[in-house]
Amino acid sequence: MSGAFKGRREDDRLLTGQGRYTADWNLPGQLYGCFLRSDRAHAEILSFNKEIASSLPGVVAIFAGEDAKDLKTPPPMVKYPGRGGGMLKVPERPILARGRVRYVGEEVALVVATSAAAAQDAAERIDVDWRELPAVVDGADALGPGAPRLHEGIADNLAFDYEYGNEAAAAAAIAGAAHVTRLTLDSTRVSGNPMEPKACVAAWDAASESYDVYASSQGMSMMLPNFAAITGTPAEKIRLHARDVGGGFGIRSQAYPEYCALMLASRRLGKPVKWVGSRFETIVSDHHGRAAQLGGELALDREGRFVGLRLDWICNLGAYLSQAGPLINTLNPSTHAINVYRIPALYGRHRLALTNTTPITAYRGAGRPNVSYLVERLVDEAARETGIDRVELRRRNFIPKEAYPYKTPVGSTYDSGDPKGYLDDALRISDWDNFAERKKQSKRLRGIGCAVFCEPSGAGASPQEQAAIKFGESGNASLYVLAGPSGQGHETVFPEIVAEILGISPEKLLLRASDPLGPKLVGGGTVGSRSIMAHGGALVATARVVLKKALDLAAKDLEVAVGDVEFSGGIFRVKGTDLSVTFAEIARRHHSQLDSLDGIPAPTSFPGGAHVAEVEIDPDSGELTLERYVAVDDCGRVINHVLLEGQVVGGIVQGIGQVLGEHCVYDRASGQLLTGSFMDYTMPRADLLTRVHLADHLVPSPSNPLGAKGAGEAGTTGAIPALANAVIDALRPLGIHQLDFPYSSRRLWEAIERARRD
Repeated sequence: MSGAFKGRREDDRLLTGQGRYTADWNLPGQLYGCFLRSDRAHAEILSFNKEIASSLPGVVAIFAGEDAKDLKTPPPMVKYPGRGGGMLKVPERPILARGRVRYVGEEVALVVATSAAAAQDAAERIDVDWRELPAVVDGADALGPGAPRLHEGIADNLAFDYEYGNEAAAAAAIAGAAHVTRLTLDSTRVSGNPMEPKACVAAWDAASESYDVYASSQGMSMMLPNFAAITGTPAEKIRLHARDVGGGFGIRSQAYPEYCALMLASRRLGKPVKWVGSRFETIVSDHHGRAAQLGGELALDREGRFVGLRLDWICNLGAYLSQAGPLINTLNPSTHAINVYRIPALYGRHRLALTNTTPITAYRGAGRPNVSYLVERLVDEAARETGIDRVELRRRNFIPKEAYPYKTPVGSTYDSGDPKGYLDDALRISDWDNFAERKKQSKRLRGIGCAVFCEPSGAGASPQEQAAIKFGESGNASLYVLAGPSGQGHETVFPEIVAEILGISPEKLLLRASDPLGPKLVGGGTVGSRSIMAHGGALVATARVVLKKALDLAAKDLEVAVGDVEFSGGIFRVKGTDLSVTFAEIARRHHSQLDSLDGIPAPTSFPGGAHVAEVEIDPDSGELTLERYVAVDDCGRVINHVLLEGQVVGGIVQGIGQVLGEHCVYDRASGQLLTGSFMDYTMPRADLLTRVHLADHLVPSPSNPLGAKGAGEAGTTGAIPALANAVIDALRPLGIHQLDFPYSSRRLWEAIERARRD
């Protein structure tokens, strides 16, 4: 986009305290909720005594499992068959526990009172008599013989057995290969931890038989079907409000049980009910991310060409299935399982296990970082084992730029890309060739690692994405899309896109994202790095309709034929004359005639890139410092460079966070969550990434009008394998060729000490 960046439009509101997050909503006469949560990982509820709690001052009502028994489990996003034609097994998920709890933090009861403090006091006085049951928290353990059964209808805790590719072809390639590299990696469980804790205000209107629900969301079109399926209320009778959202990361796209319990309470009591969760509740009950055991075998011929890849994953889905959890652990990774390499034979098998832990959902990258982590670690190990330089091995196997669009062995199509170009740029910028000299001068363990990747972005549950533009009497316009902004800068960038087409100032345009009172649109929310492609593309299509209408109106006003009018820079001009009229004038005169709604087919693209990380490790303490970081990314077309850089850096930091510290830890015996606060759960800090160089290597996508690709998750997808390879490179002189996350100082020191003893 042209013009200097003037800052995000959102920031004036947010930095002056005028933002409105969920906790800022207050409705007349509202009551307050507090949830009693299970402190057991697996137990039967023998008795539930609320007499003392109900008698406390301010308590209005207490809702338990039987009160919510008519609320349903929403249907899953996965409707395709798995191995042998088997379908996904979906256990019932009660809104409030009935008869049994299956993870620490599960909702047992909702107390409603006249104040939040009164509700909390009463929740603490509810007496529950439990019968402890054995718990299982590891996915592989849950699938093993004799594991505790979580759900009656799922005897072996296996919710889904999914396969893709050609099993026989991959087996033959591996059997006949000159060399096979094998790895099993742990992609650790992490917590999304948005700035804004989970919260909700629910209000039932008896006159219209409708709800107003105030909750953070990544797009109302994703959450409304959940509400409708769970409560049995028609979607058009539910208005979801989410003005400002303090972080999404994939975990704010589903209707959580708490929201539905609050809706039930509001309807029963005839008053709005508000609940604001604590940080502990966010960590223990917000859906988690990752939690997969990644097995892989990479086969090479005598020339170092990749001939086959076989994957075997065990994905820990938690006690219940989130809407996205099964999808992002099956279909998502299958579409790019070969990463950026020509691998003719591919087979993958992913088993989704149920355990006594918090459910898993999409988390920044939604399954894609697991692919890049496993494949890029396999490539580095193959290089070590075969003696081929790791850069040369990659170059030897890249999909060449001229081969795009490239059809993968599972039938997905990479729209565009240039893996060799990405890596060449990253190596040059990182001064890769002179690393040996820097290592020689270092007094610590120094390592460098690279990762090249691609990932699917876009698509969505709807085959189409729509947008609407509505004009007011002033000639200013509102833009309506189904996006769910949570810090990306949508209020700034979407008006810029439309303003450039119409030749007007972006300040004349106001974004109304997922407006419950706006036009009815078809499309998806802000997930899968799709916003610029999908919502931006839909706005482009709609703005072009507006421009066509304005051209017709300008011709009438100028009293000439449409073919005699040209448009440039916001001005309609009669060719060869000085007769003209601006778009702004047309918008003021004919505002109601310019209102438009249009859309595009939901686009898919495969952004990519190459990242390089360089680290030093103090062998006496295990302390790691990230000395340099280079990220070369292909987002197709850059719309706003400053906002793009913010997204990339944010993604990189979240990837670094997983590698170096973030980890949800459950006690294997009791199932207790041991990392339920920021005293125990390590969050990434800004000083982790002090020297970063970002660069573009752009190959426009043919899938959408803007030529854009996803950008929001590329940082995470590239950072995890790049940093992992750098750390292992630093440890290799000690004979350490594999170490699971997190790479904390203690874990690194222990690994170094073991290597020294051995």
